[in-house]
Amino acid sequence: MDLVSGYKGVVGLVFGNENSASSEDSYVERLLERISNGVLAEDRRSAMTELQAVVAESKGAQLAFGAMGFPVIMVVLKEERDDVEMVRGALETLLSALTPLDHVKGPKNEVQPALMNTDLLSREAESISLLLSLLSEEDFYIRYYTLQVLTVLLTNSLNRLQEAILTIPRGITRLMDMLMDREVIRNEALLLLTYLTREAEEIQKIVVFEGAFEKIFSIIKEEGGSDGGVVVQDCLELLNNLLRNNESNQILLRETMGFDPLISILKLRGSAYSFTQQKTINLLSALETINLLIVRGSEADPGKDAHKLTNKTVLVQKKALDNLLMLAVESQWAPVAVRCAALRCISDIIAAHPKNRDVLASKVLGEEPQVEAALNSILRIILRTSSMQEFLAADRIFNSFCEKNPDGQAMLTSTLIPQPQSMSHAPLEEDVNMSFGSMLIHGLTLGESDGDLEVCCRAASVLSHILMDNLQCKERVLRIELEAPMPSLGAAEPLMHRMVRYLALASSMKTKDGTGKAGYIQLIILKLLVTWLADCPNAVHCFLDSRPHLTYLLELVSNPSATVCTRGLAAVLLGECVIYNKSSDTGRDAFSIVDSISQKVGLTSYFLKFDEMQKSFLFSSAKPTQALKPLTRSTAASMAEIEDIDDSDLSDKKNEDHPLLSSMFDEHFVDIIKSLESSIRENIVDVYSRPKSEVAVVPAELEQRNGESDKDYVKRLKAFVEKQCSEIQKLLGRNATLAEELAKIGGDGASQSEQRASGALDRVQVETLRKDLHEASQRLEILKEEKAQIESDSSMYRNIAAKMESDLKSLSDAYNSLEQTNFHLEKEVKALKSGGSSVSSPDVEAIKAEAREEAQKESEAELNDLLVCLGQEQSKVEKLSARLLELGEDVEKLLEGIGDDMGLPEDDEEEED
Repeated sequence: MDLVSGYKGVVGLVFGNENSASSEDSYVERLLERISNGVLAEDRRSAMTELQAVVAESKGAQLAFGAMGFPVIMVVLKEERDDVEMVRGALETLLSALTPLDHVKGPKNEVQPALMNTDLLSREAESISLLLSLLSEEDFYIRYYTLQVLTVLLTNSLNRLQEAILTIPRGITRLMDMLMDREVIRNEALLLLTYLTREAEEIQKIVVFEGAFEKIFSIIKEEGGSDGGVVVQDCLELLNNLLRNNESNQILLRETMGFDPLISILKLRGSAYSFTQQKTINLLSALETINLLIVRGSEADPGKDAHKLTNKTVLVQKKALDNLLMLAVESQWAPVAVRCAALRCISDIIAAHPKNRDVLASKVLGEEPQVEAALNSILRIILRTSSMQEFLAADRIFNSFCEKNPDGQAMLTSTLIPQPQSMSHAPLEEDVNMSFGSMLIHGLTLGESDGDLEVCCRAASVLSHILMDNLQCKERVLRIELEAPMPSLGAAEPLMHRMVRYLALASSMKTKDGTGKAGYIQLIILKLLVTWLADCPNAVHCFLDSRPHLTYLLELVSNPSATVCTRGLAAVLLGECVIYNKSSDTGRDAFSIVDSISQKVGLTSYFLKFDEMQKSFLFSSAKPTQALKPLTRSTAASMAEIEDIDDSDLSDKKNEDHPLLSSMFDEHFVDIIKSLESSIRENIVDVYSRPKSEVAVVPAELEQRNGESDKDYVKRLKAFVEKQCSEIQKLLGRNATLAEELAKIGGDGASQSEQRASGALDRVQVETLRKDLHEASQRLEILKEEKAQIESDSSMYRNIAAKMESDLKSLSDAYNSLEQTNFHLEKEVKALKSGGSSVSSPDVEAIKAEAREEAQKESEAELNDLLVCLGQEQSKVEKLSARLLELGEDVEKLLEGIGDDMGLPEDDEEEED
């Protein structure tokens, strides 16, 4: 062996050269010389005893033994098997050399000789093989000390020894045989195997092949099940090592022995109220075994999911749920740690398993006549328990029960019936005879009088599970109305309005006591409201029915004293009021809400709330449910003693770090928030960048109505244009605001890019805005060209209208001249008649009528032609006026001075008549 040369190199490096050897080194060297070269057997045995004593007491002796003693001891173990006393002494000496001396104090950074000895010995596969061969010896102490030496080696050099044992033929078989040995050796072998099987899949398979399951459950039964001692704990730890992340071993257990021996460990025997610390640890270990069978790891493998579902089915068929309910709900004396572990197992056993959910929903607890549905009992635990851990574990059950279970949600919602006013303020202890829904509403409304919203917060968490992703349940709960606390306060109020009122009340509580409790109460109520409003327009309408709700929410978003997550969830709630808003009422529609956000918060500040929340502890740490930390001898005692989260430490923690919130903000809810954020950003930008639907151009408004005078028509068109201009000014102002905010974002440079999680999205939006601006500029140039062309045409038609007006005036003058001539002729005819001339004269009346008729026909023909031309020109002018209105030109100003004398011909016609 090369042990000495290798070890001397290490010793020389750390402690100096051989000349610095102490007297202990010389003493150890002389003892080794006597053992190796002694003639008398008694002298060699005496030297071994002295060597063991000095190595057990001195680090210097351990160091010297490591440098020189291993080859000597290995020769003894290999060649002197017949001398039992010598082999015992060699094993005891070896064990002393590998055991750290805790009672010898030294510098913290001092090299530990025992650990160096362990590392040195574990490097040699031959040494491990030699030790394993000693397990077949008949002497009890040889087997016992050998197991202890192997255990120490495993403790300090686990991976190396696992690899070495795998290479040794029948190495694990020899260890498994020790489980059938005497009790002391069996216990040592159990301890050794628990170390050996940690995270070693190949060793686990071999151990199971050697009949580990039968031997483990046989020992547990022999020791008394959960009432047994530490041996039961070691058996269960070994069992958990064999099942953890090992699907083949789980299938083998299920299909050979089944789960009955495991479930029997959970049964309470004897005095149900007697729970020693060891019994608590044993039950926790058995519950961990159940957890390993039903909870998948972090990897997403459909095959493993199917395997876990099968385990859940078999466990429930074997009545495991009854035993879990007994531990979690019915056993009043069970420690908090056991109750919480059992509640978590119930949650996991029904998760994603419809049949198991139905079984739990049908379970009743207690004895006649005092029987109660299991879900009611679990809800009572949530509302009553003083343990935060127990509340979290029980709340997980409703999360698992309601997730993707619309029928179960509908069943729970159907029981939501408010109690009469006389019962609404009854103590929580009087809820025994209430239905599930009545108890839940009682919890939601309890605590207002004394300002303690803890119970309301817990009930709100359960209600959020019931409403999650279920529109029908949301609609039904919307119709629940609560009686006013006092008749003088008026009519009943919706349940949602009561929740918003409690949200504001929690904020005032926070300012009074300054503790972290109110912070998480606010967040749980906000989670309920966010869940309720998601994809439910009627819930949004109900929320906005009270105008102060929107005002309070805007204040909460910009409240610097609120936590990051509180402001973030309030921002999400505001966004839901935009994207799920179907209202057309002024002040409550999506446009008005976006306008309020822009004015009172600012869009940049508003969107920043999402980024801050995404970076918070709650959202960054939200991960899929993972298996609990393995329960070992070193951790079991501390876990059994943990009763609950220390409330006195809560004031020292940030609100967002509260353990309650870490459980409530699970992966599913965080994913919902992230998807909502994307929709909210997109919809708000869309609403903000377009005008109200009421001011959109409606072609019908540009047409003249029946019976509407030209003056009224022009006035209406003018009002329409003014309204459009006002809206354009508002849009220009918003664009200017957006440009300023964009400039600020650009000016901050790298600091903003580090602060904003959505920087890439902003750059895409900026590029989109630039592209839209370029297209708008091109469109504006085209419109300018069209405007110039229209102005040219308008000028041409204005000249034509002036020329036609001049022609009409000339025609009017000619007509007046003709009338004067006719008047003179009539005077002459009258003079002739009065002169009594009897001379035969032409028929003056006939001539005059003929002349009048001819002149009238000529005049009418010219007027008709002129009116036709005027009608055509008037049609063109109207179309041009409409086009000018669209371009924002003042039509009245353009037409000013045209047609002022158009009434003259009509006046002349009236005079003629």
